[in-house]
Amino acid sequence: MLINCAAYEDGRKLSDIPVEDIDQWLQRPGCFVWVALRDATDEELRQMQHEFELHELAVEDARHGHQRPKIEEYGSTLFVVMKLPELKGAELEFGEVMTFVGANFVLSVRNRSPHGFLGVRERCEREPEHLRQGAGFVLYALMDAVVDRYFPVLDALETELEAIEDAIFDRGAARSNIERLYALKRRATEMRHAVAPLVEVAGKLHGGRVPEVCANTQEYFRDVHDHLTRINAGIEAMRETIGTAIQVNLSMVTIEESETTKRLAAWAAIFAVSTALAGIWGMNFEVMPELQWEWGYPVALGLIAAAAGLLYRRFRRAGWL
Repeated sequence: MLINCAAYEDGRKLSDIPVEDIDQWLQRPGCFVWVALRDATDEELRQMQHEFELHELAVEDARHGHQRPKIEEYGSTLFVVMKLPELKGAELEFGEVMTFVGANFVLSVRNRSPHGFLGVRERCEREPEHLRQGAGFVLYALMDAVVDRYFPVLDALETELEAIEDAIFDRGAARSNIERLYALKRRATEMRHAVAPLVEVAGKLHGGRVPEVCANTQEYFRDVHDHLTRINAGIEAMRETIGTAIQVNLSMVTIEESETTKRLAAWAAIFAVSTALAGIWGMNFEVMPELQWEWGYPVALGLIAAAAGLLYRRFRRAGWL
């Protein structure tokens, strides 16, 4: 679906244009065209391929989607793939935006994401002194908007990790904590797979051999690279903390099992003494001095109770009960 198709010159929007007239505006000196598509159909992609002379391999990637974040050069055209994170309850989902950038055009194709980039277009149009730099600045603005979406997701994951850490020492919560930690670790890994390649993408757009379309905007891409580096470092730190939390949680499970074992052993010892004493007086010998004693039965019960009470007191002092 076509979202926007507009022509810009000298940092200012000239007008919205029909797709059929794109080739005419591309021939105009100092003008560039910015087109935004959402969940583009094959027919729309074929039309854009014809209008902007896009490479068939890049168009094929845009058609199939589910690409790894990357940057590729096809002659003077850049093809950039970025993941769009979205946290839906406990589930982390990713859309993607694929951007074709040439000297006089920008084409963004957004897939499987409800969040648009109208705010990016409005921001660029409010800053004509920056938009005057052309398609390179538009690519920066799109990348910056994508990167900004990672910060609240990372904050939400860190908040969840802190909540789990607070519950680690709660008795009986070990199983649920392990399940939550592994689910969080999976989401952190998905974030890492989306961010780490993007750090490399941003690194190629400032310093060294920079694509010509981004030559005048290197300092902006350096800023994006710094943000991505911070996000990536935060993800790595969170993954390490999750690993530590898992180990602590497993240790708590071992401690709880040890305490349970000690309780069982203490009660087993108490009943073992009672059983031993009862077994002594339960032997079927004809000659036993206590059998004919009038107070033998209550004394035997008292001795069993006293032995059990003494053992119970000792185990309580030792912390086993």
